[in-house]
Amino acid sequence: MAVDNCTVFMDFILLGLSGRRDVQQGLFVLFLLVYGITVITNLGMILLIMKDLRLHTPMYFFLSNLSFCDVCYSSTISPKMLADFLSQQKKIAYNLCVVQMFFFGIFADMECVMLSIMAYDRYVAICNPLLYTVTMSRRVCIRLVATAYIAGFIDMTIFISYSTQLSFCNSNIINHFFCDVPPLLALSTSDTTPTEIALTISCSCVVGASVVTLFLSYTYIITTILRMKSASGRLNAFSTCASHLTAVAIFYGTLFFVYFQPSSSYSMDANKVASVFYTVVIPMLNPLIYSLRNKDVKGALKKALGTKSCTW
Repeated sequence: MAVDNCTVFMDFILLGLSGRRDVQQGLFVLFLLVYGITVITNLGMILLIMKDLRLHTPMYFFLSNLSFCDVCYSSTISPKMLADFLSQQKKIAYNLCVVQMFFFGIFADMECVMLSIMAYDRYVAICNPLLYTVTMSRRVCIRLVATAYIAGFIDMTIFISYSTQLSFCNSNIINHFFCDVPPLLALSTSDTTPTEIALTISCSCVVGASVVTLFLSYTYIITTILRMKSASGRLNAFSTCASHLTAVAIFYGTLFFVYFQPSSSYSMDANKVASVFYTVVIPMLNPLIYSLRNKDVKGALKKALGTKSCTW
């Protein structure tokens, strides 16, 4: 932070979701349950995919990495948020605020890229099934996942290098429940234009490329499915994409609401509510969406549990 003629704040204060003590206690119980389900279901999905040989395919390899991303994604936000529900002073050190924002951004970017990779995987499986095993070889899959990590790391490294130059002279109170980009920029007393430009360029590269990949993949997928003569074939093809489309719609719906709405209509309270969905709720929903609509996953779980029937 710049220190010339500026009060140096060593801590930020997070206002959180509510200032009422009774409401905070209820939210603690609710979000503790949500976080517990998130960790258990995502780690369970990873272990299930590792254990069952039938799930050792590119699609489930990507799904296991998405689950890993969701655990890390949620764990950068939820533990601190839960602790703040029980604390009188919701402080976070400046350095820890930067670290939280850095890792949150990495896994958010990774989530975007992983969803686009999974869309590309479905495109190859449906539009070029004869070339699927060659196109989606193990080496290619590993490189695609590595790309997701690298893209997130580079994106956030660029942003953090600019954001650490910001000054916070007037206030250290963040109207949010975690260190997110919009409230920090709103709090800064220095010129945020370079930071906003850097953020726009870096995020446009990651999110833009992911959205284009998603759009093109599903354009070809839908075109191919509609050309199928068999009604059962069309139904099976749509069913394999339904879970992924549901996850994409929920994630990008809240993401665009928070980060791409016009500044004139920006509302911090609405932003916080939407942020709850993509930071806390979506990581919990993803494994449930993919397991409840996936016969292979349900069959693998039934086998792992040693049950004869599955009533999902």
